[in-house]
Amino acid sequence: MTDINRKIHVLGINSFKLEDLPLRLQNLFIETVNIAVPNSYFEEIKSWNDKTLKRKKSFFASHSNNELIDWLKSQKNDVILISRGDPLWFGIGRILLENFSKDELSFYPSNTCIQLAFSKLKIPWQESINVSIHGRDSTKLIEALKTKPSNLAIITDSKNDSLEIIKKNLSELNLIDFYDFWLCEEIGFKNEKISKLNLKETLPSHVSSLNIAVLTKKKENYLDNNLPLFGISDNIFKTFEDRPNLLTKREVRIQILADLELPKNGVIWDIGAGCGSIGLEALKIRPNLDLFCIDKRVGSKALIMENSKRLGVEPKLIFEEDVNNIINSKILSFSKKPNRLVIGGCDKKTKLQIINLAQDMSIGDIIVIPIIDIQTIDALKERLEDKSFQTKLNLIQTYKSLSIAEGTRLEPNNPVFLLTGKKVN
Repeated sequence: MTDINRKIHVLGINSFKLEDLPLRLQNLFIETVNIAVPNSYFEEIKSWNDKTLKRKKSFFASHSNNELIDWLKSQKNDVILISRGDPLWFGIGRILLENFSKDELSFYPSNTCIQLAFSKLKIPWQESINVSIHGRDSTKLIEALKTKPSNLAIITDSKNDSLEIIKKNLSELNLIDFYDFWLCEEIGFKNEKISKLNLKETLPSHVSSLNIAVLTKKKENYLDNNLPLFGISDNIFKTFEDRPNLLTKREVRIQILADLELPKNGVIWDIGAGCGSIGLEALKIRPNLDLFCIDKRVGSKALIMENSKRLGVEPKLIFEEDVNNIINSKILSFSKKPNRLVIGGCDKKTKLQIINLAQDMSIGDIIVIPIIDIQTIDALKERLEDKSFQTKLNLIQTYKSLSIAEGTRLEPNNPVFLLTGKKVN
């Protein structure tokens, strides 16, 4: 294997001042003749030589494309490639490693723009999610937003209306009020500017092409929320970030509440209640109902209590207990029998046992069972009909529009079957 004598020195910068580089990198710049610089700040770097060094140098205006790769390959002597921050973090480093051997390359990272932004905002960033939509579509951004991280840093692209896309995605995912939005322009440079934007207003018309966005989760304050009567946003409900299945999504929840045909008075059981979203919203619609919530997961009672405060409602009882234990101990026999019953979050055998327990419900009372396991449908439907329930089955499949650089795409939510039984005799 032939030894490679020529080196490509990749210098990460976060300042347009030569003196801000470490001394050894200043000397490297002085000694090197051929230098590639991103076109967006070509003149600033070229001025290091024109104003200070006045040495013979050859500067190449880089657009980070194949012309740059060809130029680098054509050089016989050492070259410098100027980059921003850390070239190996959403930078030119990956492309260089695909086209040159590791022996040819030397990297000299500086602080990343994200690191600098969080330091200016005085926010810890060890658990932040970082996404780039620079030269990429917004798929990764949408995936990150769906997890609702505490902090999200986004490397933008001045060529594709990145800020507008971020704003639209936040709105489409009902997160517009979930985050504070910080626009960080030219971080670390002379014209550095950090602005907190109100995304309900028009975005600024003049923004530096060197910008990033940082989203920070707002402090929760639900006491003054003007909640709708029906169709409460998912973001109002507290849930565990690593257990999103504790929350029944708004689109499915709306249909379940409609299928329940909620009476003004009566008793509703929410079995497998998770964070309580179905039962609590039912109680908000019909405040005179007596709500019994049952969920076996540790911490579910605290979740339901917190969400009841947010909605301004009060369940009759919350059981943090396996529903099988409740059935066997006949705890619920001391409570009023249900007029409305939601059965979720348990296996087929348990669902069948609950239907057996519900056979004494009165004429006109309703059971709704959300199902994602289609193998259980026939058995549950047959058992309901055997217990004198008239059944119907609906498949709920919804799509959300999400903005991307090329326009709009439709993204499906997980399909859910709703099996409904109404007592007829």
